[in-house]
Amino acid sequence: MAIAAAKVMELRSLTGAGMMDCKRALEESGGDLEKAGEYLRKTGIAIAAKKASRDTNEGGIAVAFSGDGKSAAMVQLACETDFVALNEEFQRMLGVLTQQALERGGDDFVEQPLLSGEGTVGETLTAAIGKMGENIRLIDAKRLVLEGEGAIGGYVHSNGKIGVLLALGADSAVDGARLEMLTKDLSMHIAASPVSALTEEEIDPAEVEKEKEILVAQAKESGKPDEIVDKMVAGRLKKFVQENTLVSQAFVKDPDKTVAQVLKEAGQELGAQIAPVEYLKWQF
Repeated sequence: MAIAAAKVMELRSLTGAGMMDCKRALEESGGDLEKAGEYLRKTGIAIAAKKASRDTNEGGIAVAFSGDGKSAAMVQLACETDFVALNEEFQRMLGVLTQQALERGGDDFVEQPLLSGEGTVGETLTAAIGKMGENIRLIDAKRLVLEGEGAIGGYVHSNGKIGVLLALGADSAVDGARLEMLTKDLSMHIAASPVSALTEEEIDPAEVEKEKEILVAQAKESGKPDEIVDKMVAGRLKKFVQENTLVSQAFVKDPDKTVAQVLKEAGQELGAQIAPVEYLKWQF
């Protein structure tokens, strides 16, 4: 049957699907808009199943914050090409899902009903695969919540490939705007640095042991006596731990200071002790 262009445009405005897909759906559904919409959803599921095995090495990261600065969320979505990652519709969906995570957290994320009431997160991803023609996959979605005084800030690099959230705690009430600025500065630092833990006490012992094995093997190649090798390894291992823990690192905006010194100075300015509580760093 002949399908009027106006009806094709109406279905497109309702579903966001391509013109040819809308025309085909209407033809298959005898011109019935509701049935055509159902046809497109079913087709989207089929397309998603076919594309599920395709590599997703590109994508985007987004963050969202509560008005009081005490909670934040970050979502990472993967796709096949940078073209789709930079697509306005992909970015809009990423923003919607980040707000979803901020409101409802990241647990069982794909099964969550959307805040708008229009299906679930998983159904939204499936529909997006059908519309954009690429495999789109949720990598992760998490929410940070700070108990007590302090603030949560974050940073997403301009290319959308690196995202950081950082919670700073304070032992008394402080100027929230000043602290949020500090969290952003330190989030930018984390984005540019090899941070494995916030403090030396929190670094993974398995990571330290693995590095020690490498350092021992390298030191023994020098042919020096064992006692000298032990001292070499101890010194290099200490440096490794310092270089991979946030508070011990040289602050990227002022390399003459460590992050610990920056936190101490900010605390003196704000009249409180400030310390990092938790962080997330994701990247493609």
